[in-house]
Amino acid sequence: MRSLGLAALTAAAIVVAGPARAQAPQVEKNVSTAMAMAIIQGTMEQCTKDGYKVSVTVVDKGGNVFAQVRGDGTNPHTMEFSRLKAYTARTRNQTSAEFMKLTDKPDSAYLKQIPGVVAVAGAVPIKVGNETIGAVGASGAPGGDKDEVCVLAGIAKVQDALK
Repeated sequence: MRSLGLAALTAAAIVVAGPARAQAPQVEKNVSTAMAMAIIQGTMEQCTKDGYKVSVTVVDKGGNVFAQVRGDGTNPHTMEFSRLKAYTARTRNQTSAEFMKLTDKPDSAYLKQIPGVVAVAGAVPIKVGNETIGAVGASGAPGGDKDEVCVLAGIAKVQDALK
């Protein structure tokens, strides 16, 4: 009888504690303003050095635009295309070049139909360890591979903060 009372008391404590724990806020790593600005600046510096005019977009952990800059003399489509590339890298947790290679295979070509993703190189996820906290994409260089080189230079500017 005593063990039945103890079991009922334990069950009641779990029921009461459950909702309280469910109300606690999540604590997540995400891109900061300073980080986004440093990545954009590093990306644009590299592309300028290489002779390319690009637009750059940083998306946050949720895939939302966090910061975006249209480079001087860029074509109008580069803003949206850099966003799509960044969104692809964030949602897929892989570079947009890796996604492009993946979707070239017949058994995974259907992935190109996911709204908002593009199978074009030029974006890289921003990771803390194995956790993706955002992504950065560039558009405007003559080829996504060149955009990606610039993006990697931008991420290198904040590499110490990503450890």
